[in-house]
Formats: sequence, structure tokens, C-alpha cells
Amino acid sequence: MINPTFFKIIKKQKELVPLVTIVSFAGFMAVYSSWHAFNKSEVVVNKHGNPEPWQHVDPTKPQKLLTLNQEWKPIEELEKVRKAMK
Repeated sequence: MINPTFFKIIKKQKELVPLVTIVSFAGFMAVYSSWHAFNKSEVVVNKHGNPEPWQHVDPTKPQKLLTLNQEWKPIEELEKVRKAMK
């Protein structure tokens, strides 16, 4: 929890507001980037455990932050190649 004296200091020294804002945003982006790197399939961190994680992506689940009018249909040629490779 934020200490109430923090807000008193910010009220007295208004030049700290941009600094606090920038540091807070940088901290949030660092946490978000770390989460995104370990939980999304387009980023490969561990190649030894699963060298091709994109093969196990659920096509019904959006992979982007914002997806507009996405409709997934399998490509027949790629499906033939995938079956031939197995």
C-alpha cells in the first residue's frame, strides 16, 4: 500500500510527478513484457522443451492484444504437408 506521506511529498514538490509517472509506467511495462515473454506462443524462451510451440496454438483463441474480424480457416496445402511430414 502506498504511504500517505508519499502524496504529501508529491503535492509539495510537483516536479516529481513526471518522474513518478515515467518510473511507474516503466515498471508496469517491464512486468507486462516478462509475463508476455513467458506466456505467449510467438516468443520462444525454452527451445529444448518444445522446439516448435507454434504447432500447438489454439486457433480459436486470439493471440494478439487487439484482433478485428479474425476468421481462421486451415490452408489445405499446409494440412497436406503436415500430414505428409508425420
